[in-house]
Amino acid sequence: MSKQRIVILGAGESGTGAAILAGAKGFDVFVSDVSAIRPKYKALLDQHGIAWEENQHTDALILRADEIIKSPGIPDKAPVIRKIAERGIPVISEIEFAGRYTNARMICITGSNGKTTTTMLTFHILSQAGLDVGLAGNVGHSLAFQVATSPHDYYVIELSSFQLDNMYDFKADIAVLLNITPDHLDRYHYELQNYVDAKFRILRNQTELDAFLFWNDDPIIAREIEKHRPEAALYPFSDTGHPSLKGHVAGGKLIIETLNGIFTMDQNKIALKGAHNLYNSMAAGIAAKILDIHDEKIRASLADFIGVEHRLEKVSRVRGVDYINDSKATNVNSCWYALQSINTKIVLILGGTDKGNDYSEIEPFVLKKVRALIFLGVDNAKLHAFFDHKVAEIEDARSMEEAVNLAYRIARKGDTVLLSPCCASFDLFENYEDRGNQFKTCVRNL
Repeated sequence: MSKQRIVILGAGESGTGAAILAGAKGFDVFVSDVSAIRPKYKALLDQHGIAWEENQHTDALILRADEIIKSPGIPDKAPVIRKIAERGIPVISEIEFAGRYTNARMICITGSNGKTTTTMLTFHILSQAGLDVGLAGNVGHSLAFQVATSPHDYYVIELSSFQLDNMYDFKADIAVLLNITPDHLDRYHYELQNYVDAKFRILRNQTELDAFLFWNDDPIIAREIEKHRPEAALYPFSDTGHPSLKGHVAGGKLIIETLNGIFTMDQNKIALKGAHNLYNSMAAGIAAKILDIHDEKIRASLADFIGVEHRLEKVSRVRGVDYINDSKATNVNSCWYALQSINTKIVLILGGTDKGNDYSEIEPFVLKKVRALIFLGVDNAKLHAFFDHKVAEIEDARSMEEAVNLAYRIARKGDTVLLSPCCASFDLFENYEDRGNQFKTCVRNL
């Protein structure tokens, strides 16, 4: 009897990890990437004896698969995915595949904004408390690679809607949904409900023994909970004092209530500042308390956590002007949080690959706080159409160096220069990290 054939599309972190796990489980494995594969991933594939191709997809090698594991970045409209669909070959995500081979407890975090910070903070609490925990999904190492080479008892996993799209039997023991605002609509036929449905896949297969944590004030989440009627125990959180809340603020204290008791902490001792970070800290704290981590461990970790790179990251102060790197703000709502958190006049750098954005959400802050706009992108037409005549000074830049130099010229003492692009980075940069790193380099060269 021939081996079952698994083909993996995309040879980045998730694809390479999936390939190594599939190889370890005895499958006939082939990896195909339409782009060049990074040398470190080629070396890993070769080390594990896995066949691969780059810069192409060969139909004859792909379409005889029994199952396909798809990189989250590949859209359903890609020609190779359409051919796979026509053949009726099942397509799953790396997380779905890895979940078959571990009984670890899964703490899974999604949302339009804040999921990386919440994931990193939850991982920080669990690891500082001495749990055997791995970090996976959009951050850390591939879940499949960890399951294959260094399995853990717990995993904290950041899940994008793209990863959730191709998950079926996987189950989150603790599911966290931070918020839902329009994002990635270009991948969801410009229908918000399609994106919402993807986010709510985090509830799949949960039972009454599991937990669902969510921001209580999100109107979309409230509506969808009524529709889905989750079986899991519900843990709503907010900064209001509603009696149903499992996480809230009262008298300057963060208060968390689970079956393992009540946790309290002075709000001013939480390391992360701003309303959105309060919610991120609540979610991480509730997850930790559900796992029965000692209160003093939770308090210590919430107090000493250092924020995520490229998320409201203070870079430098030059001639009395603060420069903040928020390159991870790849949607409008992320930029909204950044603008909300700054109390000075702002020179705002935004632009990139538009994902179906509606800029009206940030318009009130722009009108009130923004001294000048700098559009950093290949095609800034949509930004101009929305913002022209609303802000006194608008400039275009085609490189980060040009954008930072323009900001340096425009900003006045006491202002903040904020890179918070609202858009994906792929028109001018490799990714949001590259964009943020270029910003930091240019600022430090001023």
